[in-house]
Amino acid sequence: MPKAKVIVRVKGGLGNQLFCYAAARRLAIVSDAELAIDDVTGFIRDRVYRRTYALGNFDIPVRKATPRERMEPFERYRRGISKYIARCFPFGERNYIEQEGTEFDSRLLEFRVKGTVRLDGLWQSEGYFRDVGETIRKDLRMVPPGDPNNRELAERISKCESVCVHVRWYAKPGSESCNNVVQRYYARAIQYMQERVPAPHYYLFSDNPDASRSVIGLSENRVTFIDHNRGAENAYMDLWLMTHCKHFIIADSTFSWWGAWLAVSESKFVIAPEASLMGNTIWNFPGLIPDKWVLISPETRNG
Repeated sequence: MPKAKVIVRVKGGLGNQLFCYAAARRLAIVSDAELAIDDVTGFIRDRVYRRTYALGNFDIPVRKATPRERMEPFERYRRGISKYIARCFPFGERNYIEQEGTEFDSRLLEFRVKGTVRLDGLWQSEGYFRDVGETIRKDLRMVPPGDPNNRELAERISKCESVCVHVRWYAKPGSESCNNVVQRYYARAIQYMQERVPAPHYYLFSDNPDASRSVIGLSENRVTFIDHNRGAENAYMDLWLMTHCKHFIIADSTFSWWGAWLAVSESKFVIAPEASLMGNTIWNFPGLIPDKWVLISPETRNG
């Protein structure tokens, strides 16, 4: 009998791609199934953000899906038909599992793969892979950047009470960019760190580092601005640096979520915004934030 197989459709930015992989890896492990990564079809219609597969710099022991496994040719139509047929069956009997909503869906934990199953969704919760966490951390070890600048910076970060601060900026195409979490959130988070961490030094990561200086309101001698890893192809370098930090103030972002989760510090404080609304995306839905992390409410959203 052919070995059971999971084909995961990876999509979104780097943080979301990591969630896609982690949930699929766990499903394959508990089902004693092979895992293949569809690194193509989740991006071919991303005409707005033009994202591409970004997991090539991780120690992932999984092969890429073949064109046939990606449902080519006529992938879009064949995928639509497969989704429609799958919805006619109970969840546990489907061969195409598409995520329904954003909240944690415990049905995936009980699912066992028979034959070939396609997994399609973002699956943004530690709950989908917590029981195989050590395997996920091993798989997601990153290839260290080869340049001396990043290596020297990582060494400095590791030797102090480093606090990663992430400020994420967002703009719909054609509109002005703004940071998603109000300044009050960062002020409260920094105060929390000051009361618990001796002599913290803050490392600011942002897709708009210049504009973020005023958001966090720290004097120049207390913060280092990370602004040299420009471009989506170098995003993993910032993530690699983040994992060397001892504590975290994350944004409403799966990118800094993973920086905090992958960090090796056992005594880390991780602070996350309790709620934030940006466009059509709701942050901090049930299951997103691990229980040990600290939630601080921004109270109001940026206008």
